[in-house]
Amino acid sequence: MKKIGVIGCGLMGAGIAEVAARAELDVVVVESDQAAADAGNERLAASLRRAEAKGKITDAAAVLGRVRVGTDLEALADRDLVIEAIVEDEAAKLDLFAKLDGIVTAPDAVLASNTSAIPIMKLAAATSRPEHVLGLHFFNPVPVLSLVELVPSLLTDPGVTERVRGFARDTLGKHVINSQDRAGFVVNALLIPFLLSAIRMVESGFATPADIDEGFVRGCAHPQGPLALADLIGLDTTRAIAESLYEEFREPLYAPPPLLARMVDAGLLGRKSGHGFYRYGEAQR
Repeated sequence: MKKIGVIGCGLMGAGIAEVAARAELDVVVVESDQAAADAGNERLAASLRRAEAKGKITDAAAVLGRVRVGTDLEALADRDLVIEAIVEDEAAKLDLFAKLDGIVTAPDAVLASNTSAIPIMKLAAATSRPEHVLGLHFFNPVPVLSLVELVPSLLTDPGVTERVRGFARDTLGKHVINSQDRAGFVVNALLIPFLLSAIRMVESGFATPADIDEGFVRGCAHPQGPLALADLIGLDTTRAIAESLYEEFREPLYAPPPLLARMVDAGLLGRKSGHGFYRYGEAQR
């Protein structure tokens, strides 16, 4: 797998493109419009400049030169692996996979999703090649966190699963864990109820966001509290994952609290909007 496609150049997509380019791969990134493409290219360039300043890479310009960011899905036609990293919306992802099925022409090409919670079988069923579709779930920030969840569906060819495992492990240098094709996979099935519990504490007036987070950081030795983490993930993404989990399992611990829904409706999405449970500086897309 030498030719990589990434769809979406937000925080996750740009991170995936960066680690692929650092691995000296040919990367094509596709965004929804030119403004988003320009913003994504700058996000990628800024991250590479920071990595160079910290001594993580030696030539940011050379790494950036391996990435082409545009708006035309047809540019993905010759890719060996295409990784979808768009908004966590099932309808949007289903539509995209149906389009990719007619665009990506390499006979052994793999279509992967970075979804946090949507069952891979649903995405595979939107294509004529479900045996070549799987989940490849990275974690933010992608250049820093080593974990990748590998999620084959019931119809994924075992050979495809092993090829992608080897790619993520040996080419990208990631640590790969396996998950069954269940909403939330391993990490989010554990993490999201924890975040929702913290949001319910705020909603009930039990404690302030700052006290909840400080208590967890200082009392449990976690690097970040649950509400700051929800802001980092994005409250819209947190809600979308919770809804997918609740739809699949129907357990109350997965149900999004009303406060979370109201904050998303108000545009208080966390770091990406500049305001969530905390206020931030310049908004990140």
